[in-house]
Order: sequence, then C-alpha cells, then structure tokens
Amino acid sequence: QVQLVESGGDSVQAGGSLRLSCVVSGYKYSSYCMGWFRQAPGKEREGVGSIYRAGSKTYYADSVKGRFTISQDNAKNTFYLEMNSLKPEDTAMYYCAVRRYGVACPSVNGLNYWGQGTQVTVSS
Repeated sequence: QVQLVESGGDSVQAGGSLRLSCVVSGYKYSSYCMGWFRQAPGKEREGVGSIYRAGSKTYYADSVKGRFTISQDNAKNTFYLEMNSLKPEDTAMYYCAVRRYGVACPSVNGLNYWGQGTQVTVSS
C-alpha cells in the first residue's frame, strides 16, 4: 500500500520560512519523480515543483523559483520542501504526490498517489 505523509505545515508571518516533509512508503519504484503541489481556498491545485529521486534534478514553478528548494533523503524515503521568504499568497494546503503508473513527474490532473496535505498559512 502506497502512502505519502506530509508534515511541517504551520502559520508564519510573511518573510518567514518553513520546511515541509513528505515520507513515501510502499511505492514499487525505486527511481521516480515526486512532486509538490498546493491548493489555496477557492483556487485550483497547482504544481510547486518536483524532484527526481535518482540524480536529484529539480523543477520549480515560476512563482516559487529562488524561494523554495526541494531536496531529499533517499535513506529515509523523505522529500523536503524548504520555503523561504514566504508571502501571503503562498497560503495553501500543500500536498506531495507520485504517479500511480510510471516514474515520470506527477501532474495536477494525472493519476497519482496523494498525501493528506499539510496547511501553510502566511500572514502579512
């Protein structure tokens, strides 16, 4: 059974930092891409960034480039989303995901395994 568990969400002031974690278990692939997504109230879910487990190649949405960093600890099957210079518009539920079939990076509307989400609230 594939499980993704996010943690680390909190309420912070603008300009602050947070680090989210995503632990992946039960996934049959050893080399795959993991994606971070977020959904703000009343808005559609959007991609934040992704990372390939083999080689650590990363991709970022333009809105978070230079502020967010995705990393991983392969030994712990854990992925991280380091968020700096947080803005009120970063307020959202943050999710991690992997594809159900194949090792390519997950897309917002693809067939994915999702975590339950962790809430990030940034106040001005």
